[in-house]
Amino acid sequence: MDARLGANDMSTVLGIDSSTQATKIELRDAASGALLAAGRAAHPPTGSPRSEQDPQAWWAAFAAAMDAAGSPSFDAVSVAGQQHGMVLLDDFGAALRPAKLWNDTESAPDAEWLLSRLDGGASAWAKACGSVPVAAFTITKLSWLHRTEPAAFDRAAHVLLPHDWLTWKLTGEFVTDRGDASGTGYWSPATGTYRSDLLDIVDAAMDWSPLLPQVLDPLANVPACHHAGAVVACGTGDNMAAALGVGLRAGDVCVSIGTSGTIFSVADRPTADATGAVAGFADATGRFLPLVCTLNATKVTDTIARWLDVDHAGLDALALAAPTGTVGPVLVPYFDGERTPNRPNATGALTELRTDVTREQLARSAIEGVVCGLLDGLDALRATGVPTPADRGDRRLVLVGGGARSAAYRQVLADLTGLAVHVPADDELVARGACVQAAAALHQTPAPEILEAWPTPAPSITEPSPGSADRAATVRGAYAAARS
Repeated sequence: MDARLGANDMSTVLGIDSSTQATKIELRDAASGALLAAGRAAHPPTGSPRSEQDPQAWWAAFAAAMDAAGSPSFDAVSVAGQQHGMVLLDDFGAALRPAKLWNDTESAPDAEWLLSRLDGGASAWAKACGSVPVAAFTITKLSWLHRTEPAAFDRAAHVLLPHDWLTWKLTGEFVTDRGDASGTGYWSPATGTYRSDLLDIVDAAMDWSPLLPQVLDPLANVPACHHAGAVVACGTGDNMAAALGVGLRAGDVCVSIGTSGTIFSVADRPTADATGAVAGFADATGRFLPLVCTLNATKVTDTIARWLDVDHAGLDALALAAPTGTVGPVLVPYFDGERTPNRPNATGALTELRTDVTREQLARSAIEGVVCGLLDGLDALRATGVPTPADRGDRRLVLVGGGARSAAYRQVLADLTGLAVHVPADDELVARGACVQAAAALHQTPAPEILEAWPTPAPSITEPSPGSADRAATVRGAYAAARS
């Protein structure tokens, strides 16, 4: 164990996961990582295409989650928040309007407009900031605001991401980190700087520098600030925190199945995908996090479960009971538009229907549709040169998120990839990752060294079914035809 993490160290760290649906907190021992307390409180539900929340609801949920955990004291804290959102404050720190969230698609026309305004289009955007703008990104929401609510735009004194706002509430400082900043569409992972020239496309007359939070280094604490005597880390985005919580190494691939779906890897070099499928994010340690995101994951299977009048366990049982010798119906899960591929106005589709289709086949098609959409993302990662398990001779694929609790999701993912699906024992990996970052800031020790000192319980492992390889090609082929 690193001497800085002494065995007699009694300090504790708090990790905050402020997601779209809820705030979850974990208190852990800083030296061993042992879980000491946890709490959860819900956020207001959101809709589509407008998805907004009052930031004060996040603060209230944090307080409620702390109460649920017994209001513990702590020595360091870090916030991991839902990526991409837009929080606007005036000169007095008051929110000018509800925060626009990552899954709000009202700015889709602005994404297309921004693409057209930079010479070189998508390729130039990918080179400039690692990603091609889509409705999720903060820069498109700023363009939407400039176009539709100019009075609020003119009064903006600070443009923050959700985790930045919570860190400000804890400390009074306007700061962010490289991971979350890389999802704005105006910060470059390759150069580590803001790209004010991209913001000038939105409004060239605006002096953007005073509006933007300072980007802190991975081990930095919020300057000269504490919360209730505790060190406050710079925080990060939820996907970056999940990578910390899992302990991803360079070349590992993780699939996250929640309300939305993501598939990402840790890389040593930045990526720039002109197709827009892969977002070239930074991670929270100094490396990079190429990521593919889909808007529709467990909310699709939740919908199908409601149609079939079953709960999650019932849907699992139906899907696993479906015959695997034939394809059956094919579901394209773009229920609320889609981010990858970039089809913000798309709707779902169910094809290959016959009068003999069973409840079991319909349940299976929902699981397979979500997984096939994510595996398109795995193909996109490979196409950008990101090493994948197959390239490295590694049969391990990590699965996290609420979908990891589903036996059907685990089995279908194993069957369609031919890989062993590893599910970490810890449920709240974003909160765990925030705890890792808090411990790194407290001890001024790189996150990988923190993780080495924190024992990791063995994962559960799901192997591919015998003979699944041939059916996998058939299922993915049928999905590709329906998607096109």
